[in-house]
Amino acid sequence: MLERIREGSQGVWAMAILGLVILSFVFAGVGSYINSSGVGVAANVNGEEITLDELEKAYQNERARMEQQYGDSFATLASDAGYLQNFRSSILDRLIGEKLMDQAAAELGLRVSDEQIKSAIVTMTEFQIDGKFDNERYLAILRQAGYQPTSFRDYMRVDMVRRQLSQSLLGTEFALENEAQSAHLMQQQTRDLRYATLSSDKFTDQVDVTEQQISSYYQANISQFDTEEKVSLEYVEMTLDDVMSNITVTEQELAEYYQQNIDDYRTAEERQASHILFESADEDESVLALAESVLDKVQAGGDFAELAKEYSSDTFSAENGGDLGWFGAGIMDPAFEEAAFALAAKGDVSAVVKSEFGYHIIKLTDIKPEQVTAYADVQDEVSTKLKTFKAEEEFYGIQQRIAEVAFELPDSLEEVAAEANKPILTTEPFTRLAPPEVVASPNVLSSAFSDELIVEGVNSEVLELGRNHIMVVRVASHEEERTKALDEVSEQIKSILLAEASQQAARDWIAEVKSKLVNGEDTSAEFESMNLTWQDKSAVTRNDGTVSRTIVEAAFKLAEGNVDVVDLVTGDVSLVQLIKVNSGEAADDTLVASLQNQLASLKTQNLYAAVIQSLRAEADIDILQQ
Repeated sequence: MLERIREGSQGVWAMAILGLVILSFVFAGVGSYINSSGVGVAANVNGEEITLDELEKAYQNERARMEQQYGDSFATLASDAGYLQNFRSSILDRLIGEKLMDQAAAELGLRVSDEQIKSAIVTMTEFQIDGKFDNERYLAILRQAGYQPTSFRDYMRVDMVRRQLSQSLLGTEFALENEAQSAHLMQQQTRDLRYATLSSDKFTDQVDVTEQQISSYYQANISQFDTEEKVSLEYVEMTLDDVMSNITVTEQELAEYYQQNIDDYRTAEERQASHILFESADEDESVLALAESVLDKVQAGGDFAELAKEYSSDTFSAENGGDLGWFGAGIMDPAFEEAAFALAAKGDVSAVVKSEFGYHIIKLTDIKPEQVTAYADVQDEVSTKLKTFKAEEEFYGIQQRIAEVAFELPDSLEEVAAEANKPILTTEPFTRLAPPEVVASPNVLSSAFSDELIVEGVNSEVLELGRNHIMVVRVASHEEERTKALDEVSEQIKSILLAEASQQAARDWIAEVKSKLVNGEDTSAEFESMNLTWQDKSAVTRNDGTVSRTIVEAAFKLAEGNVDVVDLVTGDVSLVQLIKVNSGEAADDTLVASLQNQLASLKTQNLYAAVIQSLRAEADIDILQQ
C-alpha cells in the first residue's frame, strides 16, 4: 500500500495538484495563510465585533451559574438541544445589549479614572481580610480567575462605565409620595362580597354529546392526544464504594506510599517580599534608568517602604511599603520569582529585575523554610489515600472489562453484571422529561433515547455519571410517540364535552338569575330550586386564600353593588356581588419611602429595557453565528 502511495505521489496528477497549491500561494500570498486570526465572529454591532470566544466564555459562565443554582433541573433542560440553542441565543442577545450600552457610553463621553478604579477595588469585600484590603488575597483571586492586574483593571473600567450609564438612567426615574401612597392604599384595600356557587353536575342529565361533536373535537385538538415517547431501561450501576470495601493495605505498603508521595506532606518554602515596580510592558531604557537610580537610593540606606510609596506603579502594595505578602514557587512571574528566591537572607535586595509587568526592585522580608509532616501524624490520611488509589485502579480495570463485554456481547447485560458483581435493575417506562432519579443524568437520557439503543437493541457504552460512578444501560421496552386513535380517546373527549356543556348550561341558568338580580327582582325562588345560598365574605384581600382566586379577581374588578358571573376551575359557576369597598390604612413615612424606591426601581428596569430596544432599532446588527 505504501509503495502505491509513493508511486501516486510521483504521477502527473499529483504534480498538477502541487502546482495549483503553489500558484495559490503566489497569488494569495503566504501571509494570508499564516496571518489569519482564526477568531470567529458571532455578531457585528455597529462595526464592532463580538467574537465566538466572547460568546463561548459568557455561555459557559452563565451555564455554570445555572447548574450551580438549579442543579439537576437545569441539567435535564440542558439535555434538550433546542433549549440550549435558545439559551445560547439569549446570551448573545445580552452581549449585544452590553455592546450597545458601551457604544452609547462612549458616545456620551463617559469615563472612569484610575483613581476611581483603585478605590473600587480596595472596597471590594472579595479582596478583604477582616474588613481591610489584602494585596496577597487580591493577587491570588486574580490568578485563580485568570486575570493579570492590568487586565482586571481594564475589566473594571468597562464595568464601571456601564454602571455610570445605568446610574444615569436610575437618576432620571423617581416616584412621588402620592404615587407610593396610592399604590399602598390600592394594595391594602379590602372588599366585602357575597357569592353563590352553582354546581355544573346539576345539568349533566340535561346535556348530551353527539359522535359528530366528539369527532370534531378530536380533529380540532388532535395534538392533545399525542403520546410522549417512553422507554424502560435495564441497567447495571457501579461506584467506587462497591470496590472500596474489598481493599486492604499493609503497613509496608503504607510506609512506601508515604515515601513515594513525600511531596504531598511537604510544605514548600514560602517567602515574603516587598517590591518597587516601574511599569513597562517592553524594554525601556528611560524606565530602566529610573529603576537603577532608585536602587542606588535603596543601597545608600534609603527607606525601602517610603521609596515604594513614592515610585512604585503597583499602588496597592505601595501603600504597604511595597509588601506583596507570602508566596510560594509557581505563583509569581517567573523572572520575579527566580530573583526573589535567589535572595539569601532577610533584608537582602535584588538588582533591577525585568518581568512582563515592568522593572522590579525586590526586598526579601521573611522566609518560611520547608517543612515535612511526620508519617505518624498522617498515617490515617495515608491509609485512606492508598486504599482509594488501589480501589480506583481496581475500579478502572473493572470498567475496562465492562466496556469490552458490553460491546462484544451487546444483546445482554448478564456479562456486564458479572464483571461488576452487581445486579441488573429495571426502571418503569418513563418519558425524557420525567425520568426516575437513578437515570436522570443527561448522558444516560441521551443514550436511552438514541436510535442506537432503541432500533439496534444494543447495550450502551460505559456512561460516566460522576467521578468513579458508571452505568451501562439497554432498552428493555420502547413506546413510540404517536397520536392516539379516536376510539382510544372517545370516552375521554365525551367527558370533556359533557363537562363543557354542563358548565355552559349552568352559566346560562345563572346568567338569567343575574339579570333578575340586576333588575331588582326577587330571586329567592330560583335560589331555592337549585338549593343555592349566598356565602358572605368580609374584608377579602387581593391575596385571600380562603376564596376562589377567580372570585377574588372578579370582586376587585366590580363597583359596589354590581354583579358578575365567573367560571371556576372546578367546572362550576359562581354569581359574585360586591357589597362594599374598604379603604386601607395609609402608610407611614418609612414605608412610603421604601415603596417609592421600589416603584422607581421598576420604572428604571422598564426604561433600561426600552433604551436597549431603542438602541437595537437604530443599530446595524449582523448575527453571523450562534
